[in-house]
Amino acid sequence: MQVGEFVFGVMMLVVAILSAFAVIRELKTRNFFAVAFATASLFLFGWYSVMTIYSQLFTS
Repeated sequence: MQVGEFVFGVMMLVVAILSAFAVIRELKTRNFFAVAFATASLFLFGWYSVMTIYSQLFTS
């Protein structure tokens, strides 16, 4: 397991969590353009971080 890639995956997970907060905040203000970008960021960073962590922990 390479520690650098695992740490990068965790950092991207933090970015995905912040994107989830951004989606909620922008839904309250009804800024749907920002909701679209925050949702796209949430899915992209979330998928990348989960797959990076998965590949570091469960594959050889």
